[in-house]
Amino acid sequence: MGPVAKQYGKTPWLVYSCDDGKSVLIVSAPANKAVRFRFTFVADDDGYALHGEGQGDKHVTDAAYQDLNALVEADIAALVTETRKSQGG
Repeated sequence: MGPVAKQYGKTPWLVYSCDDGKSVLIVSAPANKAVRFRFTFVADDDGYALHGEGQGDKHVTDAAYQDLNALVEADIAALVTETRKSQGG
């Protein structure tokens, strides 16, 4: 579901959610210097695990990681809800 445009680390990202209603994919927006980089939030026993992979400017991805790593479960659930609304569902 999605995307929803967001700013993390003061740079643009596109947020999508998965059919499971929990997992979130965050990809670099076209104007982002973190070209071809993505983060994922995957639900686990402790809440969520944040993973990142790809190419691009490390300063940009590190700044975004700091913002994303500060999110709590309620924030991630709100992202899922927002992406679903962007799909009309």
